Amino acid sequence: MATLLHVVRSAVAPVTRTRTFRAVAPRALPPVERALARLTRGRFQLSAVLVPSLVLHTTGARSGEPRDTYLMYTPLGAGRLVVAGTSFARDRHPAWTYNLLAHPDAAVSIRGRRYPVRATLVEDDAERDAVWERIEAQWPGYRAYERDSGRVVRLFRLERAGRPV
Repeated sequence: MATLLHVVRSAVAPVTRTRTFRAVAPRALPPVERALARLTRGRFQLSAVLVPSLVLHTTGARSGEPRDTYLMYTPLGAGRLVVAGTSFARDRHPAWTYNLLAHPDAAVSIRGRRYPVRATLVEDDAERDAVWERIEAQWPGYRAYERDSGRVVRLFRLERAGRPV
């Protein structure tokens, strides 16, 4: 099964790096993910068909309001995972990264189970390279988003900070 999934990811990944996908996906995918979340009580995400996916629950950096973002994640083991602020290779960092910088205590929902987490920005170059290797083992070519965006993509390590809520 893991080999089949890797083959499918390798076939689909190049499509996600096309101009068309990058133009359409940021507008089309979030409403679809929200609708599926409502229908399944958060137990199913479309993106989870291909990659581990979560809902990141943050506090708005400026507004202080709760914010939810659907993201791919890469497991690091021992209750840790990493998320990348690629934003479909846009030239600006996604809002959720500002939220984590301002309010690192957040939560994630994975298959309908919510966990508190603490976010840490991955800044060390050697650690960033190691994290990117793990991400690309899961989704081939994902770092191309960083190169194409013209910015250093923010990587956040999320560590579980308690029991499911």
